Amino acid sequence: MLKLLLLWIAHTTHPANLYDPMAAATATADSVSSQAYLEGNAVKETRILISELCRHFYSLGWVSGTGGSITIKVHDDSISKPHQLILMSPSGVQKERMEPEDMYVLSHTGSVLSAPSPKPYPHKPPKCSDCGPLFMKAYEMCDAGAVIHSHGIESCLVTMLNPLAKEFKITHMEMIKGIKGHGYYDELVIPIIENTAYEYELTESLAKAIEAYPKTTAVLVRNHGIYIWGDSWISAKTQAECYHYLFDAAIKLHQLGLDWSTPNHGPIKSLRSLMIAGESNASDKTRKASGEIDPFPRCIVLDIEGTTTPISFVTEVLFPYARQNVGRHLSVTYDTPDTEADIKLLCSQVQSDLKQGIAGAVPIPSDGACKRAVIDALVTNVEAMIKADRKITALKELQGHMWRTGYENNELKGIVFDDVPEALEKWHTLGIKVYIYSSGSRLAQRLIFGHTNHGDLRKYLSGFFDTTVGNKRETRSYVEISESLGVDKPSDILFVTDVYQEATAAKAAGLEVIISVRPGNAPLPENHGFKMISSFSEI
Repeated sequence: MLKLLLLWIAHTTHPANLYDPMAAATATADSVSSQAYLEGNAVKETRILISELCRHFYSLGWVSGTGGSITIKVHDDSISKPHQLILMSPSGVQKERMEPEDMYVLSHTGSVLSAPSPKPYPHKPPKCSDCGPLFMKAYEMCDAGAVIHSHGIESCLVTMLNPLAKEFKITHMEMIKGIKGHGYYDELVIPIIENTAYEYELTESLAKAIEAYPKTTAVLVRNHGIYIWGDSWISAKTQAECYHYLFDAAIKLHQLGLDWSTPNHGPIKSLRSLMIAGESNASDKTRKASGEIDPFPRCIVLDIEGTTTPISFVTEVLFPYARQNVGRHLSVTYDTPDTEADIKLLCSQVQSDLKQGIAGAVPIPSDGACKRAVIDALVTNVEAMIKADRKITALKELQGHMWRTGYENNELKGIVFDDVPEALEKWHTLGIKVYIYSSGSRLAQRLIFGHTNHGDLRKYLSGFFDTTVGNKRETRSYVEISESLGVDKPSDILFVTDVYQEATAAKAAGLEVIISVRPGNAPLPENHGFKMISSFSEI
């Protein structure tokens, strides 16, 4: 009878009433028998249980300030767990003052079957938990019987110990045995997802974390808290207590300088802590003696083409765009200050090219000539410069202005290798200043990193150098950069490039150098003597 009753509830609930995190609709039960079931002992006992647990969790600091929540399925042996009713604590209320009648009752699909009555001022109108969509995802993907969302300070702080970590790991702690599927010697791994402005926006990343970590019974949310589930409310509560104990232990071990993620819990291996402790001089001498590159430079200078960005993006996207649009760009912007300056630079460059007999250079009509004739001559010269891949300021300035239009019109999007954003974020967190040095103009550089396939990365960059500082294959250029950055010695700068001649020039100026080996890059001379990487994660 009970199974038929739940099937009736599920079929009479219109799809429009499915759980909506912004405004959950309430399904009306007209049947006396269905109303009797909703008011039956099993539901009443679960209402009481949730209110008691919320008071307990409040005393532990997990649900203070109306934060946090809990949901439990109404256990009934005659009904399969996926089809059992769901009770959920409300959102935005004082958890320690909740009464059993304050709970929401939902169908197994997430439809609200019973909602609490409004209370007088200063109480807010009742609202189903903002965690609802995430709770439903845990029920759906993990066959959970209960889910706890805690704002306990321990669960928040452990995500801050390493702001770049995507996981929390701990091992060789007795309380790990309280986590489903784990023993004392096991490594407990909990995925960390990034916080968002609204709780329901976490649903997709929570689901991806559950898929990626099938053994986990919890997901941490950085600077926020944790979601924990179990087969029953007892399992969820037990694990929640163990998780918080382990987080607290990790924080205390960290304060002692001990590593909670290793079996012996020895000293934390941190380059920055070693340097702060004054051990950097000895380690520096050891590295230098063995020919290793200092792993903690003060500044990093990056090339773009073949280093942060595929060569194909430049040759197959940027250059063709400039070549195809130079005439249109000059015609539309002919009288603007930027284009007037570009034309002046181009005319000066063409005059020099004509004197040197550079192939492809053609005279540009004087100021008295018609606009069309000037543009046609400029187009011919620019196309020849692009074809020859010339690294000259006049061409790069014009290309930068053309590409700016392309990015603003969403005709272009910068491409960087997948390992670049994470490395930039890591270096930024460590206080390492990162600069770009490219033959492209500084405007073009800012455009690439401001409109990438990974979003705007300019916040991780401290400055841009182009050919106005000098040719990239000349040592003097790197001396100029060293002096501009104000480092104590050139070796405080790490330069990363894919071009052997640039690497040689930078090394001659005293910089540390790494050569980037990426798909499509030109072959390197044998026995060149430089350290090579294929990903920034190796730095």
